[in-house]
Amino acid sequence: MGMVRLHRIFNAPPSRVYRAFLEPDALVKWIAPNGFTAKVHSFEAKEGGQYQMSFTNFSTGSSHSFGGTYIKLIPNHLIRYNDHFDHPALSGQIEVTIEIQPVSVGAEVYITQSGIPYAIPVEACYLGWQQSLHLLGLLVNAEIPD
Repeated sequence: MGMVRLHRIFNAPPSRVYRAFLEPDALVKWIAPNGFTAKVHSFEAKEGGQYQMSFTNFSTGSSHSFGGTYIKLIPNHLIRYNDHFDHPALSGQIEVTIEIQPVSVGAEVYITQSGIPYAIPVEACYLGWQQSLHLLGLLVNAEIPD
């Protein structure tokens, strides 16, 4: 099984970055890599809570669904969850840990994703995360007055 580790600095407070991972309306703005749309089917952002989502290829219309359970949530600091794809060729349980720390310019974020199915090249995971985290930055870094 594969593993990816990512590190990013966002020019946003940790609370905003944390919320972007746990609010369905925010997730669909950034979580899907380029060329995909995201849909949240169910979402319960609490320890032991479950979620179900899908990504759809905008070019072909094909989609894949996935879901999981929130294991540990420490507001504005830590998100740990597991997920799995519904497609049998992508079996296995993935665990994701997001660590968020305050820094002078905003928030420092470490992401670890382990248990990636062998059918998914690790470099493809890195590419997808890079695209998603760019979109996350566009969402959370913006300071828009009311």
